[in-house]
Amino acid sequence: MIHRYTLITTVLLLCGHMLSGQQISKEELLFLTPEWKGERFADGRPKVPDAILNRMKLVTLEEAWAVLKGDNYKHQYDDGWMMINPDSVLVGRAVTAIFVPGRPDIHRVIDDKGHTKDKRVKSQNSWTIDMLVKRDVYVVDQFGAHEDGPTIGDNLGNSIYTKTGNGIVYDGAIRDINGLKEIGSFTSFFRTYHPSHHLNNPDGELNTTLVGINKPTRIGKATVMPGDVVLGRDGGVIFIPPHLAEKVVKTSEVVRLRDMFGHQRLREQMYTPGQIDSRWSDEIEKDFSKWLNDHINELPVPKEQIQELLKTRTW
Repeated sequence: MIHRYTLITTVLLLCGHMLSGQQISKEELLFLTPEWKGERFADGRPKVPDAILNRMKLVTLEEAWAVLKGDNYKHQYDDGWMMINPDSVLVGRAVTAIFVPGRPDIHRVIDDKGHTKDKRVKSQNSWTIDMLVKRDVYVVDQFGAHEDGPTIGDNLGNSIYTKTGNGIVYDGAIRDINGLKEIGSFTSFFRTYHPSHHLNNPDGELNTTLVGINKPTRIGKATVMPGDVVLGRDGGVIFIPPHLAEKVVKTSEVVRLRDMFGHQRLREQMYTPGQIDSRWSDEIEKDFSKWLNDHINELPVPKEQIQELLKTRTW
């Protein structure tokens, strides 16, 4: 487990941006997310607009994956999750936390710094949660910890949901699963369930130590940056770099509209499956544009987005 954190730190050192403390600095975060040109939180985390997040809820994993792969982002998806509210969709901005198996010497100095210089109180597993705001998603590398590993139960779950209105992506075990289900819209992805709880006393039993807040994080097979747009649905989670979020949404909307048009025309037997499945002819493209105009107030894409599409179409 340690090698990935060593690798990340080495890369940043080579770039002249040494990680300091548990929370990434604003300068380091700006350095690592240069392609995002939009609004940011005070700490430098990219803030993809709420309007994009709203539209993201209709995007499928296939659509998002195709866009990211096309831009050479091939390690943004992971699956094999257990879920709370499996029929719901999780969308929000990532806030990351990295834990490692507990080590007393490291844990003790991190505690001392957090409780004095950084004025943090309570246990380390609450520090990142205290930072959450609306529409965040708490993304946690808990190194797959199972027995004596859970740091999330119904108490912290209620706190997370109150702060964010969202759930979690948690690479480890949770506890109090019945209480978490009672929260309602706490759409969450986690690896396993165990009724035990974590222990964090460096002078006694110690299971986890927090080593990173809003730093580059690995979740399963995916690389996650703070501010990535989290899209979780249908048992999988994809982490969309902020600068590609709007492209993902717009591509999805085009695909959705073309699918609706193609399915309708197939039911009407106006075109053959071969015509719809292959590159559309000029005749079909003109028919599609007319169909968009004729149904602009009925389609599941905002009217202004369809108007923008019609203005910028190049096919």
